[in-house]
Amino acid sequence: MAAVQLLQQSKFEKALAAFEKLLPVAPMELLDRCKMYISTCQRQLDKNKLSFLTPEEHYDYAISKLNTGYFEDAREQFEGIIGGHPSADYAFYGLALLDAMTGRTHDCLSNLARAIELNPRNRLQARADNDFQSMADDPRFTELLYPEIP
Repeated sequence: MAAVQLLQQSKFEKALAAFEKLLPVAPMELLDRCKMYISTCQRQLDKNKLSFLTPEEHYDYAISKLNTGYFEDAREQFEGIIGGHPSADYAFYGLALLDAMTGRTHDCLSNLARAIELNPRNRLQARADNDFQSMADDPRFTELLYPEIP
């Protein structure tokens, strides 16, 4: 496959274009691998281009990765924000969302607890956030969002 050769040769722009062209016609068994290669190309290209004026701008980028299903990239971005700004409650909140969406229950609870600790308003936001729907039946999640209810 020519696209894989381009990737191996570090010709990421050409490889990305080839994989994106292949994506709509790829057989089901190759779809995930194709998406992974696209993500790899984008990550390599982004390493050279990314620069953010503020951590909030960086957060917006991370959320865009989350919303488009590039979960590994989103995780790297959220963790990058936290690495440079350990009190960025919104980055912990974003990680909690990502963890909820990817079935990482323990990490979700931990990151959401940290987000709430840094900014109690995150508790109210999480109560109304449909992205946490997968966590709704977990009593630890309910306790985190409604600590005042016995």
